[in-house]
Amino acid sequence: MKRVYVNEKWCLGCHLCEYYCAFAGTNETDMARALKDIKINPKIKIEEHGDISFAVSCRHCDEPLCVKGCITGALTKKDGVITIDKERCIHCYTCILCCPFGAVSPSEDGAIQKCELCVKNSAGVPQCVRGCPNAAIVFEERG
Repeated sequence: MKRVYVNEKWCLGCHLCEYYCAFAGTNETDMARALKDIKINPKIKIEEHGDISFAVSCRHCDEPLCVKGCITGALTKKDGVITIDKERCIHCYTCILCCPFGAVSPSEDGAIQKCELCVKNSAGVPQCVRGCPNAAIVFEERG
């Protein structure tokens, strides 16, 4: 299964992946208009530690602790992709505590959010990958 991978040696720390991620959730065609005057809350986050920058995103684990920890079944895994049913999420945030990578976070509406590989609003390559100017984020299958 293809997943998003990050090469921290190539990451510039520009945060463009965060903007492309936020834009992917708008269903708009113009990024500047869609994100103008709003505080973005992307599903991918850039972490910076000293001279190293890297993107943190859901890894769609083979045995996802977030799915196992979800008491309502709001998180499910189908065809290798972990998705959220926001109607079932009760904002207990157990999945946030269970994720060893810090890839699950609260959304603005109180439910949780995480990368879903743009399966709901984009075919093919996730928007964070398309928008990375240095190809530090890739969408590929690895052994």
